[in-house]
Amino acid sequence: MSQQDRISLIGLRAFGRHGVLPQERADGQEFVVDAVLWLDTTAAAAADEVSLTADYGVLAARLAEIVGGEPVNLIETLAHRLVAACLAPDLVSAAEVTVHKPNAPVGLPFGDVTVTIRRSRTDMTGPGRAVVLSLGSNLGDRLANLQAGIDHLAAAPGLSCTAVSAVFQTSPVGGPDQPDYLNAVLLASSALPARTILDLCHAAEQALGRVRTVVWGPRTLDVDVIACGTEISDDPRLTLPHPRASERAFVLAPWYDVDRHAQLPGSGPVADLLAHVDTSGVRRLPDLKLDIRRTQG
Repeated sequence: MSQQDRISLIGLRAFGRHGVLPQERADGQEFVVDAVLWLDTTAAAAADEVSLTADYGVLAARLAEIVGGEPVNLIETLAHRLVAACLAPDLVSAAEVTVHKPNAPVGLPFGDVTVTIRRSRTDMTGPGRAVVLSLGSNLGDRLANLQAGIDHLAAAPGLSCTAVSAVFQTSPVGGPDQPDYLNAVLLASSALPARTILDLCHAAEQALGRVRTVVWGPRTLDVDVIACGTEISDDPRLTLPHPRASERAFVLAPWYDVDRHAQLPGSGPVADLLAHVDTSGVRRLPDLKLDIRRTQG
């Protein structure tokens, strides 16, 4: 890292609602972010081309979006989400993020409260627990949407995609009348917190133009976190394992397809669960293929 160049974004101010106290969630406050990226800028300098370096304008917008996004209790959690965003460009080898909370409800005179974390790309892509993601699309070019979602996730720092199921055509479950879905299950390995993995899934959906206007309505891309290792959580934002996975044939069929020995934490073998659900609206499409290697090489 010492032989690489640095790009620093210091003093980025953004409004957020992070904190343990109800008043912090209700009123919000200003947070300040410092971000330092380590990378080799030789190629960018030689070509005088912004695409060969880390675009600090794009980075600032993404960090501000995260600060202004889904509230969390701890600025440690916020810092981990921010550093993952800093490591998103492949050319960034390491990043350091400091989150300042100058208006923290300490109750005594103080100057600032900060949390600083530093992570390398190796830290974010090392061995981790098994992650199961379910992908679906029923708008536009459904197969292309699934592949683009996989490409987006495979490029995310800290998430190593290991296998993808065959493509299944499935009848919609719940919601308004809508076209049939194409579904698949993606297996990955990650040491990231489950909520960070959920953020990566939401980012993939947004990249494909997902609009959340109708509950269980049609969508260009839907990515659900089904399981993260053996973690069991009743967090209302991310219940693990997915609370309806055991009864959804469009999840169980592709999951069994890609892993015949799969287990749903707390519910048992996927093979047994699949045997007890209605699979009449689920059809395997062997001629359609998805590829996890296009981005990872």
